[in-house]
Amino acid sequence: MKTYTDYFFDEPAFNTHDGGYVPLETSKTAPQPLRIPELLQPDRVEGNDVYYTITAQTGSVQMLPGAPTKTWGFNAPFLGQTAVFQNGQTIHLHLVNHLPELTTFHWHGLDIPGPIEDGGCHAPVYPDGSRDVAFKVQQMASTNWLHAHPCPETAAQVYHGLAALAIVQDAHEASLPLPRDYGVDDIPVILQDRRFHEDNQWDYRADYDPDGVQGPTALVNGTVNPYFNVTTQKVRLRILDGANRREWRLHLSDDLPLVQIAGDASLLPEPVALTHVMITCAERQEFVVDFGQYQPGDEVTLYSDETPLLTFRIQDFQPDSRPLPEHLLDLAVPDADPEMPIKKVVLSGMDEAVMIDGTKFVMDRIDYRMPWHKCQIWDIENTNDEMGGMIHPFHMHGTGFKVISRNGHAPYPNETGLKDVVSLNPGEHVQIKVWFNVTGVFMYHCHILEHEDGGMMAQLEVFDPEKPKVQYDLMDHHKMMQAFADERGVEMKDLWLGGMSSYEKMKMHM
Repeated sequence: MKTYTDYFFDEPAFNTHDGGYVPLETSKTAPQPLRIPELLQPDRVEGNDVYYTITAQTGSVQMLPGAPTKTWGFNAPFLGQTAVFQNGQTIHLHLVNHLPELTTFHWHGLDIPGPIEDGGCHAPVYPDGSRDVAFKVQQMASTNWLHAHPCPETAAQVYHGLAALAIVQDAHEASLPLPRDYGVDDIPVILQDRRFHEDNQWDYRADYDPDGVQGPTALVNGTVNPYFNVTTQKVRLRILDGANRREWRLHLSDDLPLVQIAGDASLLPEPVALTHVMITCAERQEFVVDFGQYQPGDEVTLYSDETPLLTFRIQDFQPDSRPLPEHLLDLAVPDADPEMPIKKVVLSGMDEAVMIDGTKFVMDRIDYRMPWHKCQIWDIENTNDEMGGMIHPFHMHGTGFKVISRNGHAPYPNETGLKDVVSLNPGEHVQIKVWFNVTGVFMYHCHILEHEDGGMMAQLEVFDPEKPKVQYDLMDHHKMMQAFADERGVEMKDLWLGGMSSYEKMKMHM
């Protein structure tokens, strides 16, 4: 197996060159055991129908010595319990909001109808309110996530802690010799960063940057300076970049290979070995790490650039000589419909000037319509060249897509599975194959959270050509802004939300 040793992306566009870049600092906090989120337990199971209650709640967590940090979470003080869904199950959710403001429950990566089940900005749950949704899981094994998605307050709510993993399992993945004992050899690794202010609290408004909020302290599953006790030779890492802005350039001490087995929406066809890999906002990457060359008492550290993130403390383990499969997945990708022209999407700008196709997001506007079960090539372009430009992670709701080229060349070696986030260098065209197996209204946007809140987002309707046109009751920005103002007890003119760019402020006060 060839081992790749670079980050693939263009170094001049790394976030280290941003004017507002905040470098990570090595923590002086005493090492702490890595927090492993609990598994979400069903309320009841009736055959393939599984029922859950998920509650958005306030809380507090002891992250640093001194005062606990006030946080939000799903069924937990911070982040959330990990949901595990089986392909073929019908999931029934009772969504409850115990926060002081409205929120939404977006299932990032699940191929489910929109806009309500998908949980984007059109599906608010108000304080002390609830909403019931149901959907059938019909997709391959993958690591997905649940996060808040109210426009334009997504960034602040995720920063407070509204993010959790959602794992889909299927029979094929279960047949492969891969680690899957959750919390033992199958480990969630949610990467985020924060700045701690007085009394260990966060202050999103004080840290606000329209190009993305960053902090100097790395959090892994909400743990500062974590370690994990390795008790098996092979460990599967399910890594999520759950940060608002930060991209992570990962490598292990001793250049121990990270063998990638999956991306956002599926296994890779074949495993890919890397000593260095970059993960951008909202991407998921699954790796198997083989610690067979180490002895009890040894330590191996996961770094981002030169900052340690997570220390693996080697314990006694049974030798495991089983090789990883050379082939993981036969990936069936439909042919593009020759009657459908290439759909072009342009990502542009920085700060409050970010746009898609030269315009800002409008919640009750449909920007594009596409029939379901038809495959179309989309050409995504990052035209941003201000101050050297920046990498934009492009995300689509409701489907996984296939990356087919970068500037006419092959995709990166670890982009060969299905994805729902693809990042673009400045000046780059990326072509993807897009098809939907569900209908509804879905957003596509940059997943730097402050960019999507600032209007770098558009909306498409996926329709069934054999059925009458559906009239969706789409929420508008003014209604949502008024709800936030009412919940905070302020006049609209005094409302502050980080994503209210000058364009949106003008609209709100016309």
